[in-house]
Amino acid sequence: MLNRTTLARPYARAAFEAARDADALPRWSEALELASEIAATEELHYLSGDPRVGGDRLLELITDIGGDRFDESFTNFLKVVIINGRLALLPEIAAQYEQYRREAEERIRVEVYSARPMDDEESNKLAERLKARFGREVDMHVEVDESLIGGAVIRAGDKVIDGSVRGRLEQLGRRINA
Repeated sequence: MLNRTTLARPYARAAFEAARDADALPRWSEALELASEIAATEELHYLSGDPRVGGDRLLELITDIGGDRFDESFTNFLKVVIINGRLALLPEIAAQYEQYRREAEERIRVEVYSARPMDDEESNKLAERLKARFGREVDMHVEVDESLIGGAVIRAGDKVIDGSVRGRLEQLGRRINA
């Protein structure tokens, strides 16, 4: 059995290419996010598993909720996803789409776990330093994790920068025990 990431990849790629060709990357981001939220509801999960509810009815329900946020091209994309029984993959498709979009826009998503809240000035300075380090625009998401004691841990793709007090203490402990 293929995993969700593998199954979602061709749909995410197709969505990205359709959005790029239509010069509608932000619009498709919003549409995918909304469609993912709709598909993740318990009600839709129940309906999608009911053999009495066909794909056309599912598509109609989703597009009714999406309204004018779903253009014809996006609705056609949803139809293909539903026909192929991949509605549950929409959150993964959306996540991969965003990754393709960031690559095309030369952006990188950075997760920052800070021991304390960062004010706007600190956040902007860190974003500028990360932009210089990675050579790309930075989409930064900051979360507070008090267990770090002090400092921060930064994750950008497969790179991790651990500048936390907890990380330094763990590293010191490994040296002492070695």
